[in-house]
Amino acid sequence: MRKILILFALLTFSMGIKAQHSMEKKEIKQTAGRNALGSFAPEFAHLNDDILFGEVWNRQTELSLHDRSLVTVLSLMAQGIVDSSMKHHLQFAKTNGVSRDELAEVVTHAAFYCGWPKAWAVFNMAKEVWSDAVQTKDEFAASTPYPIGAPNDAYAKYFIGNSYTARMEGEQGGPTNVTFEPRCRNNWHIHHDAEQVLICVAGRGWYQEWGKEAVEMVPGTVIAVPAEVKHWHGAAKDSWFQHLTYHTHVGEKSSNEWLEPVTDEVYDKLK
Repeated sequence: MRKILILFALLTFSMGIKAQHSMEKKEIKQTAGRNALGSFAPEFAHLNDDILFGEVWNRQTELSLHDRSLVTVLSLMAQGIVDSSMKHHLQFAKTNGVSRDELAEVVTHAAFYCGWPKAWAVFNMAKEVWSDAVQTKDEFAASTPYPIGAPNDAYAKYFIGNSYTARMEGEQGGPTNVTFEPRCRNNWHIHHDAEQVLICVAGRGWYQEWGKEAVEMVPGTVIAVPAEVKHWHGAAKDSWFQHLTYHTHVGEKSSNEWLEPVTDEVYDKLK
């Protein structure tokens, strides 16, 4: 079983790369150069709007907007540029799916190479941009190579909060990607005569079996849910959560039994 899970994790990594390459391209259009300098320095305005943003930033197959934003913020930080252009690129980074935790980690790392005062200056600006730690749906969608999918209407009555589903490699019968908004979780449930596999691919969430402590799920966490075990899974309070799921060892009498909701009393104990 362990070998199967490892092989499947490798497969899902490959699928993630495919998903990233097939994501809908978000075309960047910039007019700041022409707005500010169109009459004073028209060629500079052209290079800024049409080349830098119109061509370079739109090379998203080669480097995602998320990663280009991180590179740009760190480049400005290294030069000590913490003016309005830094504020703009921090806001742009948030729009492109860079989370507060990611930004804090890369700036902390770069501080040892770029300078501690520069990091302080960036953090003072970043605190204003990421005043709310929870990503919006669009920001989370920009941060993950996996699709959000369609609202999970068919099973909505078994969930607290909103969830979304997308079939991965649907024509080949691949796994389903399930996305949970912050605080969303499904009811306690049992898989009869089948095992379920959960693979976290983005965000942070929880898995819990009846009578046991909850297990935190972060990207790369793989959990095999035994048949006949009462359990639930869902997002953390402050994070979106995505996992791939599929069933194995499916018997002729396989079924899914939905039970009671996970109460706030149980859920709010989790950090």
